[in-house]
Amino acid sequence: MIALALPAQDSGTFTPPGIDQMHLPAILPWGASDGFSKQMLLVILSVVLIATFFILAARKQQLVPGKLQFAGEMAYGFVRNSIAKDIIGGRDFMKFVPLLFSLFFFILVNNIYGAIPVIQLPSFSHVGGAYVLAAVVYVTWIGIGIKKNGLKYFKLATVPSGVPWYILPIVVPIEIISNFMVRPVTHSLRLFATMMAGHLIVMIAGSGIEFLVMQENVLLKGASVLVLAGSIAMYMLEALIMVLQAYVFTLLTAIYIEGALHADSH
Repeated sequence: MIALALPAQDSGTFTPPGIDQMHLPAILPWGASDGFSKQMLLVILSVVLIATFFILAARKQQLVPGKLQFAGEMAYGFVRNSIAKDIIGGRDFMKFVPLLFSLFFFILVNNIYGAIPVIQLPSFSHVGGAYVLAAVVYVTWIGIGIKKNGLKYFKLATVPSGVPWYILPIVVPIEIISNFMVRPVTHSLRLFATMMAGHLIVMIAGSGIEFLVMQENVLLKGASVLVLAGSIAMYMLEALIMVLQAYVFTLLTAIYIEGALHADSH
């Protein structure tokens, strides 16, 4: 399906697809140029899907849960216990569970789009969405730090305790750049880069299969089977990375929140 969406090779030289060819045509005819792209539609759809699933899962709330309720409780419990409680701590974690829960499943569904035939577009293969989520997290943990410690938080976050005074002129600028400049950028680019790279690798494999099949040489045609096997392996790896990136983004968010809450004890 990916191969059919790519331009056919007009010569004997393989021309790999570029970033401008990364996505199938937009579902809606007016496209991104008029302000509403396929990516935006999928983001809205993800919210509808997530809300519908968990509303249905929580609708009956039986003592002995059915399959849907059990799945919903397991999903919620994973974020609540394995991320929020384990990282932030048993005293403060509950108030942040809604944020972490929303982030995890929002990112997960929008990443998994890239593994679904016809859709084949992980929403965060566009950097804008990743920047927005990272900005929300950035403002959140800084706000938590200020609320807990006042403006003293900035000193706590940039001046490590126990460091000799004569080393502080070197350490403090590094801490400022690391915590307040590099951290939000890497938080967003990690998600964006892995989604874009994985999607592009699968595209290149699909284009390579098409190129080899069109060759007259029997050996080259046979090599397309090896490329196909490799592309299936890469497809499965990309699907795994889609899940891992949702987990990593949410885990880092919990770590940043925990650091802001307990900056005076670090």
